[in-house]
Amino acid sequence: MSKQKQAIVDWSLRYQQLANSSENALLQQFYASAFNQPAAAIADVPFVAMDFETTGLDSEADDIVSVGLVPFNLQRIYCKHSRHWVVQPRRNLHEESIIIHGITHSEVDDAPDFNRIIEPLLAALSGKVVVVHYAAIERPFLNNALLLRLHEGIEFALVDTMDIEKRALTARQGLIGRLFNSKIGSLRLNDCRKRYSLPAYNNHNALTDALATAELLQAQLSHHYRLDTPIDDLWI
Repeated sequence: MSKQKQAIVDWSLRYQQLANSSENALLQQFYASAFNQPAAAIADVPFVAMDFETTGLDSEADDIVSVGLVPFNLQRIYCKHSRHWVVQPRRNLHEESIIIHGITHSEVDDAPDFNRIIEPLLAALSGKVVVVHYAAIERPFLNNALLLRLHEGIEFALVDTMDIEKRALTARQGLIGRLFNSKIGSLRLNDCRKRYSLPAYNNHNALTDALATAELLQAQLSHHYRLDTPIDDLWI
């Protein structure tokens, strides 16, 4: 599949720049240990799937309620090294979001602030390529959560399984379909998984959705990419 990036970033160079310019020790360490080999074959890349549940969908006005992380590569998913945190947001927990993710006021009242998990979270992400389903959630939410608490945001490369699925469906749609603007199909996580005969999971749990995203990427790469494809063809 051809590379279709919204913006081309030289992450190897960018991580070096960020390591030198960051004023926070945790972020300096994160950038210094980031996976920065753009020519590495996807078969050799260590990944970590990440998912957030939040108080809403606006990263400027809402905050993170829970975090799920699942490390994996194309051969294995390391469930025993997965992490899941419920945290206390610094924004109001809306009733609509409670209905979606099921995390209640009493649970977040007893949970630590996100500030308490920053160090283990960054350590778990270190040296791995982050994988998410819909980059417009996890990257800005993590950036703004750190801005709120550390007064410094974060930048990181990631692979977006929604973007990969959109590329695959658009390629299958063909020229005629694009000319007539025909629908390519749902890009929701569970609907994407169905195309690869992956089992249905109960969604809107950060850990379960991270696992679902990890499995989805394994299936997508197996179906659409060669094992020697450089990670630079995928990360954004």
